[in-house]
Amino acid sequence: MVNINIIYWFVLLATFVGIFFLGSKTELKLWARVITALVLGIILGFAFGDAAQSSKWIGDLFVRLIRMLVIPLIFTSLVAGVVSMGDPKRLGSIGVKTIGLYLISTMFAIVIGLVLGSVFQPGQGIDLTGVEPMTAGVASTSVADRLFGIVPINPISSLANGEVLPIIFFSILLGIGIIMGGEKTKAVGNVFAAAAEAVLKIAHLVMQLAPYGVLCLIAWVAGTMGMGALQNLFILTIILYCGCILHMLLVYGGALKFIVRLPLIRFFRGMLDAQAVAYSTSSSSATLPVTIQCVQKNLGVSQTVSSSVLPLGATINMDGTALYLGIVALFSAQIFGIDLTLADYFLIALTVTLTSIGTAGIPSASLFLLATVLSVIGITDSQTALIVGFVLPFDRVLDMARTVVNITGDATVSVIVAKSENELDESTFLDDAVI
Repeated sequence: MVNINIIYWFVLLATFVGIFFLGSKTELKLWARVITALVLGIILGFAFGDAAQSSKWIGDLFVRLIRMLVIPLIFTSLVAGVVSMGDPKRLGSIGVKTIGLYLISTMFAIVIGLVLGSVFQPGQGIDLTGVEPMTAGVASTSVADRLFGIVPINPISSLANGEVLPIIFFSILLGIGIIMGGEKTKAVGNVFAAAAEAVLKIAHLVMQLAPYGVLCLIAWVAGTMGMGALQNLFILTIILYCGCILHMLLVYGGALKFIVRLPLIRFFRGMLDAQAVAYSTSSSSATLPVTIQCVQKNLGVSQTVSSSVLPLGATINMDGTALYLGIVALFSAQIFGIDLTLADYFLIALTVTLTSIGTAGIPSASLFLLATVLSVIGITDSQTALIVGFVLPFDRVLDMARTVVNITGDATVSVIVAKSENELDESTFLDDAVI
């Protein structure tokens, strides 16, 4: 009898060849190949089950290649973006618009999450008897400490440790310093501009591997979890996915349609590649190089805006996380029979807004913020550990959806800010996607 793993690898390699043929012999865009790979990965995962786990290392390798570029890309592109503005006051204008839009969209996400959680009540009738508490990483996070940590003690150490907020802070200051230095520091600015372009070229090469990495990651998720694993959380999953779609269509779509008056279909078509990578990797940070390429090449946003708005968004704009935490807060209150008042809803909204800022852009990071959110409505640490233990095994599927929302929000804000700053090439936006 032939081993199922051997059959799986034979089919997988044949699929790789087919995807390679699509890329080399046809004019099929990269995003279309990624979507095709995503669908094929789901089929292979369901067909071969646990055997799909044997190819997960290919997806992990792809994610590592992307994550390798995240910190160099943030550092070089943000410095180059600030320098290209030529005036620190303009950075202030872009920064105020960016942060304001991120906070507004986050509040909309929370409202959608709370409304859906209140209407559909996913926690009703769920019994946590027999659930093993998950205490690792479940601890309250001090918002004050997080905000204080934005200023790095040692910028080089922050670069080495991948601490994104301190890197953003230092990069902005360095860019301003280069502008203030005038002719004496002009050469340094040129070096950062060239370095940012070089990193983007590497990102373009890495992205050619996206279909193969996405296929293996999705096959692993579908094969090891399957639909049966979602039975206990089916309602919560459906509510979250519907909330994510509503948020993207109503909030982002409404902003694009009525504020900047641009066609939605072109926007979502231009972001398909980044959305597919976000869905498969569940990481806003890992998707950042792809997001930057899509926003610049497909949506026509200038480097000046994209290199400052997107790295900041990958760190502080967590609309998917905010929507998710709002739903899970009500989910938890319903399980433990806690009646919430209007003041409780306000506290949930405020706490979710603050805790979602600076959330690590890695898979399932937001799940461990639950202790901070749930504590404001009287849920104990032991009860929170039960909720985490119940949700964590299935959180990958939930995280995939909210990551798509996060990076789509980053792109939306970058388009709006670029339009307001006359930094948007609308002809590029309206053309067919390049990548």
